[in-house]
Amino acid sequence: MTYNWKKYRQWRQLHEEKESCPAATQDVELNTKNRDSAIAADHIKYGPLNVEEPGDYWEKIAKKWDTTVEAAMKSRCLNCVAFDISPKMMECMPGSTSDNQGVLGYCWMHHFKCHSARSCNTWAKGGPIVKDEVSTDWAQRAKSGDK
Repeated sequence: MTYNWKKYRQWRQLHEEKESCPAATQDVELNTKNRDSAIAADHIKYGPLNVEEPGDYWEKIAKKWDTTVEAAMKSRCLNCVAFDISPKMMECMPGSTSDNQGVLGYCWMHHFKCHSARSCNTWAKGGPIVKDEVSTDWAQRAKSGDK
């Protein structure tokens, strides 16, 4: 019997990548639970729910951060240190993950698929994560409980 080792290695690599995806990227119920918790938690307040009609979301976050609405609106998931849009993470996402408002990525702080046009109270400068090595580092810290 002959083995096609190249096909096996390709299958194994794809299988390992899917196994290494955060659970919330593969389980819509878990993702929804984590996202809803981030929306409801006073210390997080993920939003706005509708980026085209944000209501008073940006005014509230500006007040919390003691800044202007304009400054608050520049602090979005897209430039947060925990927002992962690395090639490795994009492989974990379900199909097309961008629209005219931005792109879907993964939030390592709160463990759900997150939209780049949104923000939260725990936003931290320094992102997004665009390198697989950095994504892997966040994943390892998450698995070890050192989040």
